[in-house]
Amino acid sequence: MKKWITFDLDGTLMQNPFVRYVFPEIERRILLENNLLDNIIGDIVLEHETRLKDGRTKDAYDWDDIVRHYVNANGMQVFINVEEILKEFCVEPNVYLLEESVCDVLDELHQRGYSLAVVTNGFTKYQLPVMDVLKLTRHFDLIVTPEEAGFAKPDKRVYSSVLERGEIVAHVGDRIDHDVISANEIGVRSIWICRHLPDSLKELVPSERRGLLAIQNIVLQKLERETKKRFDLLPIEAIPQEVIGSLSELPSVISK
Repeated sequence: MKKWITFDLDGTLMQNPFVRYVFPEIERRILLENNLLDNIIGDIVLEHETRLKDGRTKDAYDWDDIVRHYVNANGMQVFINVEEILKEFCVEPNVYLLEESVCDVLDELHQRGYSLAVVTNGFTKYQLPVMDVLKLTRHFDLIVTPEEAGFAKPDKRVYSSVLERGEIVAHVGDRIDHDVISANEIGVRSIWICRHLPDSLKELVPSERRGLLAIQNIVLQKLERETKKRFDLLPIEAIPQEVIGSLSELPSVISK
């Protein structure tokens, strides 16, 4: 049976151009048609959040459809192709790997016999161009995206196509709500990557971070930012089984 390690993309392995480049360009093109509109990106993001709340996890990440919905709702005739805008900005340094060691780590895991999969909430048309530019694509045996799976994280069904091909031994991601919780719910070893750990925690090896109250407090704060909710206690399903401060720590964690 194949043993899989699954990875989130944005915030875990790479930086996409949406926030700094794609969204501003969408706004610029809309203002060319109607310069009286304001809070354009805020309203577009609100539609994304509304779809998430309604359980339409797949549709919440179809930015072409979301922008089309906004344009139609404001009575405009302009056609904005988000995919094409992304491709325009999909060049370095607009997009980049979050660590120089990313590809080396993926190669090492492959050499150890693991199959590697991406499980991302970004549609293929938005993620693959970035992965290709950063030479990430060749490192993965499978890429799972919402339009193909029919679901997006945190819906645990998004992992189905990987589980059909073998056992997932770990999932690595930077979000608590999407990555840690979904992995815990399917009984997969959840590995949270947090590159902003305090120096006192960075100095510890991953096994020494496990179960620390200081780590749990950081996780709780992250979960509250992601969900925009307050929690009296950190939910059990939100506790990562491992915490790494750098992807370079992953091979040592996987081996244990």
